[in-house]
Amino acid sequence: VQLQTSGGGLVQAGGSLKLSCIATGGRTDNWYAIAWFRQAPGKEREFVAAISRSGSTTNYADSVKGRATISRGDAKNIVYLQMDSLKVEDTAVYYCAADIGNYVGTNSGAYEYWGQGTLVTVSS
Repeated sequence: VQLQTSGGGLVQAGGSLKLSCIATGGRTDNWYAIAWFRQAPGKEREFVAAISRSGSTTNYADSVKGRATISRGDAKNIVYLQMDSLKVEDTAVYYCAADIGNYVGTNSGAYEYWGQGTLVTVSS
């Protein structure tokens, strides 16, 4: 399974970005749970949001709750992360990750596949 992330960039505080994660390869009969993590310079990787295979279950970190929306596209192998009201502290490399077991929790070790990351920089 390959995960391709895109959509990062430079945005001013208060602005919005929409990140994309496209999964290719692997199983096609039942997709993967997908999560977003982020890692800021000098900090550990942290959970941002996750969505189940069907899209019916989502999970958000408290730090982004109310400002982030994770969703699946019409093509189930695409997952989006819409980030609004961005803050300087949202600056990080954002990674998407996939789990074959439909896990939507916060433990990064539970996700088997990882994308390459996309940089989000929020300026003040």
